[in-house]
Amino acid sequence: MRATSDLAFFAAVVKEGSLSAAARALDVSPPAVSKRLAQLERRLGVRLLHRTTRRIGLTAEGELYVEAARRVTADIEEVERRISAARAAPKGLLRVNATLGFGRAYVAPVVSAFRRRYPEVEVLLQLTDRPVNLTDEAFDVGVRFGDLPDARIVARKIANNRRLLCAAPRYLDQRGRPSTPHDLARHDCIVLRQNDSVYGLWRLLRGRRSESVKVRGPLSSNDGSVVLGWALDGHGILMRAEWEIADHLRAGRLEQVLADYLLPPADVYAVYPERHHLSARVRVFVDFLVERFRAYAQHGPGKPSRW
Repeated sequence: MRATSDLAFFAAVVKEGSLSAAARALDVSPPAVSKRLAQLERRLGVRLLHRTTRRIGLTAEGELYVEAARRVTADIEEVERRISAARAAPKGLLRVNATLGFGRAYVAPVVSAFRRRYPEVEVLLQLTDRPVNLTDEAFDVGVRFGDLPDARIVARKIANNRRLLCAAPRYLDQRGRPSTPHDLARHDCIVLRQNDSVYGLWRLLRGRRSESVKVRGPLSSNDGSVVLGWALDGHGILMRAEWEIADHLRAGRLEQVLADYLLPPADVYAVYPERHHLSARVRVFVDFLVERFRAYAQHGPGKPSRW
């Protein structure tokens, strides 16, 4: 503690530019400043300042010491800002981005419940057909699936989520059920075009063996709800997130295929630019997302009957 106090004291002396000015800033007498400075130099065994009656100048050792003093002071101020932000009541405008289907089904109900708990926060929820750049578009929080390539954002996982292959039973009864990834090449596959991923290339993993299959089919779209509807109508095999198709699987409207294989994960994340890390409204909203999606998980994948 003494070293930290000495660092703050020395930084103040250098900032004021003279011992008398430092005494006024610290609300002590000039002799008290001179005495403490002398004690500090004796403890370190070096001279930190060249001093005259009106001015002070840094020695080489003093320059090193004041650099350290400024770093430590900045770190302390940052900690204090974080503590203050953690206690601040969330208020103001919160801009949230999510994809269309998932945003309608899951994020919008979360926003409704969040608004009841935090009435001082206004929420703008913008749904888009694909994730946007949060920094460029000035969003505070985004909800994302799968890999997060942008190193400029902070990500917090809010839910586990798998991708599954599925098809309507009537399609599988007519065309047969694939037993290996290679069989997909002779099936009609419904492809979702989004996120600039390689079109029609599905990757499956079993144990340590990974297989990539180029799939084809007469139908494709950039809208998740559209391709799901086509799968339900029996037009082919679809890859979708478990959260979207779980109810259809349970009801027998869809049937999982190649269940022994894993597909790239689609875990759900709350993401936000690092500059917003201390925002009270961002912090409580992300915590609220985690809380609500934990409740989802307790009901199993798929939207629960009530919040």
